[in-house]
Amino acid sequence: MIGSDYTLELSNVFYSGPVEPGSCLQRIIGNIKTGVILKDVSMSVHSGEVLAVLGSKGSGKKALLDVISRRVQGPVRGQILLNNQPMSVCLFQQRCGYVTHKCDLIEGLTVEQTLYYTPTKLTGYLKRSKVKQVMADLALSQVSNRCIENLTKSEYRRLMIGIQLIKDPVILLLDEPTWDLDPLNTYLVVSILSNAAKKYGSAVVLTMEKPRSDVFPFLDRVLYLCLGDTVYAGGTRQMLEYFDAIEFPCPQLENPLMYYLCLSTVDRRSRERFLESNHQIAELVEKFKIEGNIYRKGTTIGPSHPPEYKIPLLLGKIGCFNVAWTVYRRLLAATLSFKQSGVKQTGLRLFLLPLYFFILWIFYHRMETFQHTFISRSGLIFNSLAGVYFLAIVNTVLLYPIFRTRYFQESQEGLYGGTVFLLTYNMLSIPFSFISSLAAGAIVFPLIGSFENPMEYLYFSLILWACYMFAEQQTMATLMIVKDHLLAAIFNIYIVCVCLTLSSGIIRSIKGLQDWLFHLTYATQARYAAAFLNRQVFLNVELSKPLAFDIKHNCTNMNLIETSLLNGNVNPYCRYASGQSFLSERYTREGDNIFNGILDSDLNIGITFAFTLGMIIFNMFLYLVPLPAFVKAKFRE
Repeated sequence: MIGSDYTLELSNVFYSGPVEPGSCLQRIIGNIKTGVILKDVSMSVHSGEVLAVLGSKGSGKKALLDVISRRVQGPVRGQILLNNQPMSVCLFQQRCGYVTHKCDLIEGLTVEQTLYYTPTKLTGYLKRSKVKQVMADLALSQVSNRCIENLTKSEYRRLMIGIQLIKDPVILLLDEPTWDLDPLNTYLVVSILSNAAKKYGSAVVLTMEKPRSDVFPFLDRVLYLCLGDTVYAGGTRQMLEYFDAIEFPCPQLENPLMYYLCLSTVDRRSRERFLESNHQIAELVEKFKIEGNIYRKGTTIGPSHPPEYKIPLLLGKIGCFNVAWTVYRRLLAATLSFKQSGVKQTGLRLFLLPLYFFILWIFYHRMETFQHTFISRSGLIFNSLAGVYFLAIVNTVLLYPIFRTRYFQESQEGLYGGTVFLLTYNMLSIPFSFISSLAAGAIVFPLIGSFENPMEYLYFSLILWACYMFAEQQTMATLMIVKDHLLAAIFNIYIVCVCLTLSSGIIRSIKGLQDWLFHLTYATQARYAAAFLNRQVFLNVELSKPLAFDIKHNCTNMNLIETSLLNGNVNPYCRYASGQSFLSERYTREGDNIFNGILDSDLNIGITFAFTLGMIIFNMFLYLVPLPAFVKAKFRE
């Protein structure tokens, strides 16, 4: 695969960063406690080798991987070289891989699909061959058709490794790949990594907190860290010779990896033990600085080229169209899968909205043309708009987060940006929402109109669709910075409730609002959508004449009704002379012409879709804005 030798070298690396998580406010204003996390760390690893970074929690293992991958935000001093070329973000993204401790893969995809739909330069037959080869190397061939949500911990970890191996990395970093695995699977994962390093010519750097003795033969190099200081860095087999030389021999029948890890760990069980272990570790660090240089480069495998020779590393990025096509096909495969997750996604996208409107039909299908139909139809409009908004929010918080989190993780690898992600997601979501809105409209529309005029039905469904997409895009914008699904849903539902209450003219009359609230309604989509539907419903032929109060009380004297309304007396039976009278009560302000202003059909449907289009464009820009590192990190880990 890789015909040349590669060497990763770190020389005198110092890194300062946050030593405490800090609150959200502290992170925003930059008031976080910082300190030196890595102190004068030097190491090297060559193609085909496995280097284990060992240390207790807080020793700086993960920070070292983040420094190599150029993901840290704090100041870094020292040299990080790949074949004598400084490691840049672009160089790492193109030629290296990073398997994080936690990776959120897309449910509904099989193992083979997950690997195949990883964006790479390979396509077609070559990519399928590469996928089969990687699955065989990682002992995943027997579960190739199993959904990722049904994998064991070990299989899931190996799949995470496979996603990076598909890209042929020259350097592969792994953060705790054996964490929480049983001894057999720990041995399996480390042995697979060792074989992959030699087969693909990759240099593997992994962190471990509790190394077992049976993985010792697979580790070519080892780096011990304690609070950022280097206790030992060099060949694994030379390690025993070094510690013997400084009079810290490993007792017989002891696991040398674990024994020297204990020596490199601060003992906090008592003050005396803390001081003693601290003094011992400081002594080990100083001794290695003086006597460890000859062991630092000791290994059985070395580069075949002179150190000054530079191999071309940058290969160019994958084509934007190829990446977008791969991501779109992955979204489509996950949604249309016949597995449980795929059926759930398809059901929510296609059938949740029609199901809700079928329930509305059950409650409203017995509306009769009496006076109470004005209130019933107004309630139907309100429930239709509220249902569309709420269900769009619910669908989004249930379906979108896993794709969003995967986007954040892959964007850090430089595979694609926010524009590509949103375009592909919208290409998937918009057709589903359109079909769902048409079906929902078809269920309810016969209650307020007739299919003899198909354009009226189409306009009704389009308004529902525009509202659905607006709520969906609004929720997607919220989920960009809010990780908790419930909080995002509550926030967006609260906004929808306020907008519907103030702007729809159904719960509260528009003309009864104070001037500042009335002008504020112009900034809400609900105003225009509700106005369009109200005009469509209440200005039809059926409601153009006086309606009886019920089967016993008739309204035949129009002049009496109008005179009563003008005198401020409400007719106990017939309050509304017609649908126009009902709309005038809800919308007319002094000097307004409801037909040329607030109830103008063309204006309302145009602005309703303008809100939706504007929110889509706003999201495009929002996903291009650089976010604070602490916001992005919570989605990536």
